Amino acid sequence: MAATATLWNKQMRKFLANPEEMFGLLIQPILWVVLFGVGMKSMLSADMPGSGEPYVTFMLPGIVVLSALGGAIGGGSVWLTERLRGIVKEYLVAPIPRLSILMGNALSTMTKSMFQAIIILFVGLILGAKLSPNPLGWLGGLVLVAGFGLGFSGIALSIASQTDNPGAYHAMIMVFNLPLLFLSNALYPLATMPTWMRIGSLLNPTTYTIDGLRQMMFRDPAALAGSDPLPLWLCWGVVLAFAALGMWLAYTTFRKSIK
Repeated sequence: MAATATLWNKQMRKFLANPEEMFGLLIQPILWVVLFGVGMKSMLSADMPGSGEPYVTFMLPGIVVLSALGGAIGGGSVWLTERLRGIVKEYLVAPIPRLSILMGNALSTMTKSMFQAIIILFVGLILGAKLSPNPLGWLGGLVLVAGFGLGFSGIALSIASQTDNPGAYHAMIMVFNLPLLFLSNALYPLATMPTWMRIGSLLNPTTYTIDGLRQMMFRDPAALAGSDPLPLWLCWGVVLAFAALGMWLAYTTFRKSIK
C-alpha cells in the first residue's frame, strides 16, 4: 500500500504542476456544457424530457461521465510516456510489489477523472443545472463515476501497455471515446432512440453510469430520462462489473508487457 500511495502521490504532483495538461483535459467537456447545452436549450419543445428544467440538467450527467473518460485517457497517455522513457523499468527494479506499480497509476488516473468530473459539475450548476437536495445522493453519484473512471482507466492502461506508438494509442482510444458518448443516453433519452440504437445503448456501460448519476444526484430523474429510469441496482452492478473488467485487462496486459 505504501508503494501504491507513493506512486499515486508522484503522479498527482506532476498533474497539479502542469496546468497545460489540466486545461487541455477540461476544455472539451466545458465547451460541451456551455455551447451545446445552452445552444440546444432553445431548440427543445415543451414536451421534451426534462421540460421545465434547463437542458443542461439533462445533459450534464453525460458530460460529467465524458470528463471522467477524458481523465482516464490522459492517465493512459502518461503511462505510455513513462514506458517509452524507461521510467517503468526503474519502477520494476525497485523493491516494491509489481502490482503496486499498476495500482498507483490506476488510482492516480481515477483521481484525475474525479477531479475533472467535479469541475464540470460545478460549471453545470453555474449554468442552471439543478441537483437533488440529498447530499448522500451526491456522494453515491461520485462513487459511481469513480467506478466508471476506474474501469476505463484499466482499458486505457491496457492499451498503453500494448503499444509503443502514441499515435496508435490515441487512435485506439478514439474508437471508444465518441461512440461511448453518442451511443448512450447522454444527449438524448433512451425512449426516443430507434430500436437498434437502444439495444446498443443498453450494452454500453456509459448508459448505466449516466442513468445512475441522474437518479442519485439530480431532481426528478424519471422526467429527465423521458421514461422510467433503469433500476438503480442494475446501474451499480454494471458499473462495478465494468470496473473489475477494466482492472483485469490492465493487470493481464501489464504482466505480459514486463515479461
